[in-house]
Amino acid sequence: MTTRVSIVGANGYSGGELLRLLLAHSETELACATSRSMAGQPLHRAHPNLRGHVDLMFSDPEELTPCDVLFLCLPHGVAATEIERFLDLAPLVIDLSADFRLRDPETYARWYRAEHPAPGRLGEAVYGLAEVSRASLRGARLISGVGCNATAMNLALLPLARAGLIDRVIADLKVGSSESGASSSESSHHPIRSRAVRTYSTSGHRHCAEVHQALGEMRLDATVTAIEMVRGVLCTAHVDPVERVTERELWRLFRDAYECEPFVRIVRDRSGLHRLPDPRVVAGSNHADVGFAVDQESGRIIALCAIDNLMKGAAGSAVQSMNLALGFDERAGLEFPGLHPA
Repeated sequence: MTTRVSIVGANGYSGGELLRLLLAHSETELACATSRSMAGQPLHRAHPNLRGHVDLMFSDPEELTPCDVLFLCLPHGVAATEIERFLDLAPLVIDLSADFRLRDPETYARWYRAEHPAPGRLGEAVYGLAEVSRASLRGARLISGVGCNATAMNLALLPLARAGLIDRVIADLKVGSSESGASSSESSHHPIRSRAVRTYSTSGHRHCAEVHQALGEMRLDATVTAIEMVRGVLCTAHVDPVERVTERELWRLFRDAYECEPFVRIVRDRSGLHRLPDPRVVAGSNHADVGFAVDQESGRIIALCAIDNLMKGAAGSAVQSMNLALGFDERAGLEFPGLHPA
């Protein structure tokens, strides 16, 4: 029996990626895609790559009807105010915003500087990163999306955190312009954004809260810099370890953590252009490429992770979570290997 899926707020970048993935998914049928501003217009008006692949029109959000799975691609703060209505419409709701990523209301208020509109639902939501929440995702009713920068940090650091090796981390994140979303702003205006190497978050980035929740408390600082790239996040995490380790030991830790993960690849060659993770290589795919090195002088560990922010950092992880929640093949709809060159 085909699973009927709807998307609320389908006109943005994450909504477009969900449409692309779900149209090719063997287990799903697209029931409805809403957009208040584009109701009545064909999907390819917002997503020209879908021209000829789907005849569906955007619907008004008020026309939303019951379905099997409901994806929410709404601005932060909106989904939480209507979550009871959405839960009444579908047995599985997956919210791609930040509204349900943090389980504790006090933690949410501290990082987002506002009280949560539905604090009782925070503890019910399962964090939608399979590599840290796989068991909890099976049979879940409410799933949160992931922060793209948090995902890159989490996957770069997970093997080290599990081994209790982290004393302090400084994560340097380079990000592409699509992280700003489909609506233009002063910072994303092309003459301002193009050719930029602009640090816009020096410390205290909200996605750090997701890392603490997923991997445990640690001394963590993160700096985010916008660069000339459309898709992608590269996390270069400088880790002071509690004890010195060799590259051989790091290989073992990373293999133990990721050898059974279908979308995480260890990229650590001795030579070659692509010997370390590069966001361009994973563009359009649900892969996360991770790598590492050791500074022989200081003992510092450099842990890296490259993802496509719209895929593994948003829509791809959401579909992977849906697959796990409903008992589908975890890879379903997600096996596109990416493009090269991109």
